[in-house]
Amino acid sequence: MFGWFKKKSPQPNGPDFSGIDSREKAEELFRNGDLEKLYLMPLEFGGTDDPLNTLYVPVGLADVKSGIDNNVIGSLAAEGKITQYKAIPEYQGQSFIPIAIKIIASDPGEFIHYIKIWGEALTREEDA
Repeated sequence: MFGWFKKKSPQPNGPDFSGIDSREKAEELFRNGDLEKLYLMPLEFGGTDDPLNTLYVPVGLADVKSGIDNNVIGSLAAEGKITQYKAIPEYQGQSFIPIAIKIIASDPGEFIHYIKIWGEALTREEDA
């Protein structure tokens, strides 16, 4: 009747990048120091510094991914436990900023890790 018993939707935790809907807007935040570049395929693994391999994420997340790539993935590759690597961004709405990145290293073993960034990803029950 008065809305007292209506369930309120939970407020999202973390940043909200829903208004960043173009590369130009993301690059402006990058130039202002609010975002940083993240490479899907690490430069150390043969990735290139080009738009197809570059995402913009909140500052600090590129170091998180780099730590996983260099410390976990690199070790697994050196031990021959994996030979394949993919980093898959996930998006919400029209935002140019991914809500999560799924890292998959496989063949013959398997390692999967999610880096949750913002939005719906922060409330999901995936591993990591």
